[in-house]
This record gives sequence, C-alpha cells and structure tokens, in this order.
Amino acid sequence: MNAIARPWLNHYPDSVPTEIDVTKLPTLNMLLEQSFRQYAAKPAFISFGKTLTFAEMESKARAVGGWLQAQGFKKGDRVALMMPNVMAYPASLFGVLMAGLTVVNVNPLYTARELTHQLNDSGAEAIIVLENFAHVVQEALPQTRLKKVIVARAGDLLGFKGAIVSFVAKHVKKVVPAWSIPHAVPFAEVIAMGGRAGLRPVDVTLDDVAFLQYTGGTTGVAKGATLTHRNVSANVAQADAFLGWAIRKEPNNVMVTALPLYHIFALTCCCLFMVKIGAACLLIANPRDIPGFIKILKTTRFTLMSGVNTLYNALANHPDIKGVDFSRLSFSVAGGMATQQVVAQKWKSLTGCSIVEGYGLSETAPVASINRPDIKDFTGSIGYPVPSTEIDLRDSDGKSVPQGEPGEICIRGPQVMAGYWNRPDETAKVMTPDGFFRSGDVGVLQPDGLFKIVDRLKDMILVSGFNVYPNEVEDVLASHPGVLEVAVIGVPDAQSGEAVAAYVVKRDPEVTAESIRAFAKENLTAYKVPKVIHFRDALPKTPVGKVLRRMLRDEKAA
Repeated sequence: MNAIARPWLNHYPDSVPTEIDVTKLPTLNMLLEQSFRQYAAKPAFISFGKTLTFAEMESKARAVGGWLQAQGFKKGDRVALMMPNVMAYPASLFGVLMAGLTVVNVNPLYTARELTHQLNDSGAEAIIVLENFAHVVQEALPQTRLKKVIVARAGDLLGFKGAIVSFVAKHVKKVVPAWSIPHAVPFAEVIAMGGRAGLRPVDVTLDDVAFLQYTGGTTGVAKGATLTHRNVSANVAQADAFLGWAIRKEPNNVMVTALPLYHIFALTCCCLFMVKIGAACLLIANPRDIPGFIKILKTTRFTLMSGVNTLYNALANHPDIKGVDFSRLSFSVAGGMATQQVVAQKWKSLTGCSIVEGYGLSETAPVASINRPDIKDFTGSIGYPVPSTEIDLRDSDGKSVPQGEPGEICIRGPQVMAGYWNRPDETAKVMTPDGFFRSGDVGVLQPDGLFKIVDRLKDMILVSGFNVYPNEVEDVLASHPGVLEVAVIGVPDAQSGEAVAAYVVKRDPEVTAESIRAFAKENLTAYKVPKVIHFRDALPKTPVGKVLRRMLRDEKAA
C-alpha cells in the first residue's frame, strides 16, 4: 500500500506517537482481564446511585458468559444486546466477549420490523433485552431464529436499591408495556446459574469478530459493520495514544456516559477506553430526561463528559444546569454530528471546558480523527487523524484533491472494518483498491493540518449550479438568538433547481421568519439564504440525538 503525505503529524502533541504498535494489540478479552486485575478495587460503573468495582463487574460478566456457554453457545455465535445504559448492559457486553461470542448491538427503540431485520441479518440466536422493550422482541420472535431470550430489569445488579428502581420503573412511571415470552429467562437467573457453571477459557484471536455494529439505517437498510477484536482494540489504543496523556493526569476519572453504549461512539470511547485506563462510567439511562439528568450530575463528582451537539445544547440551555459543579471537568468530547459554534461557546462559558470534537463512523470502530485534548477554544474542525491513520480527500474519480479543496473523506488504518456482514457487494462500494474506506462525507484539509467537515455528499444542495452545504447554513442560523435548533435541507425549485429550506425550533416565541432571513442575509451569500422557513416544535432525531434530515426530505417529498 502506498503511503500518503501526513502534514497533520507536525501538529501532534509532543508526547503522542505517530503510530501504535499493532503487533502488540491485545484481544478485547485480554484487555478486559488486564483491567479487571489491575483496577480490581476501583469503581467501574455507576448506575442509579449504585457502584460496581472492576472486580464485581468481572464476576457478573463471567456469570453471563458462563451461562451462555452452558446453554451450548460456541465461539463466533451472535448474541444481541437490546438495552439502554443500565448496569446489565456492560455485564452482558463483557460476558458475551469473554465467552468468545460476537456482540450484536441493537437500538432498543427499534420497531419489530427493524429488529427482525437485524436479528435475521446477523444470525443472532440469543438476545438480552431490558423488559421495557420485551414486547417488541415478542412481536418479532416468530420471524427470527432466536433460541434464547433473556429479560433484564432496570434494577438488576443494583442490590436492594435495584428492587426499588425496578418497581418505580414498572409500576409508578408505567413505562413497561405488557409482554409474554414463554421460556424467557430472567437476567437475575442467568447471573445465579452462570456463576455456578463458571466460564470456560476460549481461544480468541485478533481476527475473530467482536461486534456486528449496524449502521444507523438513516440512509437505507441497516448493514452490519464487521468489527474484529483487532479493529476495536486498535481504536482503543489509538484513543489512548492521542488522549491518554491528558486524561490520565486525573487518577480517578468518572466519564458521564449519556450516549447509549449500543452506539459505537459510546461503546469504544466511554466504555472500552475507560475500562483500559481504569476510569468509571456514570451510566445515564435516559438522557432525554434533562431535569433528571441534571439531578444526577448534581450528586456525582465527574471529570469527563461525552455528548452530541443536541445534548450539549439541551443541557446548556436548561435553567437547572447552573446548580451543577463543573470544577473537576477537564475534558468534553463530542461526535456523531457537527457541533455548532454557538453551542460550543455556551458550553465553554458554562463549564470553562472546551468541547473537543472528533469524527468517526461505525465502519471505523469509530474514531478516525479528533482535536487535541489541550485546545483552549472550540476549533470547528474534526481534528487530526489519530495515530496509524491516514485520511485522503478524493474526488468522484477517486483521485486525491489538492490541499484546501473539498473531497470525500477516505480513511485507512487498523480500525477500519473487515467489511459489511455478508455484503461483499456493499463492501466493494465503500472500499478502494488501495484499502481506504469511503466515508461519504466531504471534508477539507486546512493549512493548520486540521480537517473540517463540509457535509455529507448526499446532503449537499445545488442552487443554480452552486453548492450549498447544510452544516454551514445551520451553524449560522443556530447563532440567531431566537433559534434553539435548526435543520436545513434542499427542496425542489422551479427557478434554481433546488432551494434551501430551514426547519426551526424557536427559542424566542416572538421570532419571525423575516428576522431569521434578514439575519441569514447578513452572514451568508444570497444563494445560501433559506428561501423557506418552517417553524417546528421539535426536529426528528435518532435516539443518539442526531437530527434526521432524511425524514424532513421524505416528508417534503410526500
């Protein structure tokens, strides 16, 4: 493979290596075992006020793995996990990996149709699901090859406190729909029986499949990115090499984990990376409950925060956030979608901590690039490629573009997936002959070595032959004092082919379309100014909080 120029290396922190040693990567099983021993007495996970140490989590994980082995599951079999951030999730995650099995992460808000597709596509034969979503499994069950269904409760692994949590979740808040699955096994029973059965050692290699991580499905049918132990272990090592020197200065880190662990960003950066460095994960089961989220923050000492633009925006604009102590917060990381300048500025003003934006995809396990952890102010870029990673910007013919010109972000490194599960045709569409993954995102390499996202190729709007990138328009409109949230799409237009349409959630009830357009005209070239503005009470989003422009486009088309 031919190497490409890497001007960004000149901007690395002095202590950061340009490469990781891929010959010394541990399997994820080895990584877990090392951390369980090294940090045995340290807090590992915190949920609903209950803390489990690394040693306690290892015990629960070994029980889950032992139970699965006792049921006849063998190396390489797929097990689906369908849970938000409750204590049963990491125990299940680690247990499945330690048993030599493959994790299939499932969005718990999936419909039965979406769940059926993912279970059948992955070939999953077991699922561990939180009881709140068991009715969906019940509906999908006849169309799947599931052999075992394990049902967890919100309070599992929380001791006496857990009984209260489960009771409140089921009876007081009435959030658990009725379900009936014959022979479903309670998670508590799995822990008890698996603990007695014990976990047999499994010979796992770096080339074995650790995760089938399904893409969000926001652009079509969800595909499973095949992530090996090598892919994910490499990305954990890359994150540690680039960020660890700054984060490890605090010996007792606590990462606020509001993004769901079934999402690749949180899975690698908030769970596995934290396990590697001996930090604790503060699990937020329902980050959409902003008042409840803030109450948790008020009662917990934390040092690290992860989120997406919409989450930081919601927290920063809530009146109760002023009661949170941010004095120990040293690192705030964002990914998943573009972070808006106005949101980053408000977060910095509130906490004194700049948002460090990164970039990646399910197919890259996920981190491809990230800003330096020691930035003083938000950069508006996606940072530098992490060690052992090459990013090349290419045109539609696959040729590298000159520096400063926009091109498709193409990524090569040990974290790039093995391919889409059972989809060689789809894999061929995104992998170049020289081993680069084509992201579908448009970026620019700036003179300072930082990469900046311009937009998704498919999201670009063509107005009278001029390219308009929604991110740019959204960033401007979001800085209007009367705008809380905004999404921009292209709509058909008789004169210009396409026109810019903005969907706005008001911060100020009195704000008008005219005032927003006038503001846009002050900051944007005329063809970028929204021709139409629609006011909405809310914008459609994924469970992670990413705005779904596709749904707005589909709505307009209908």
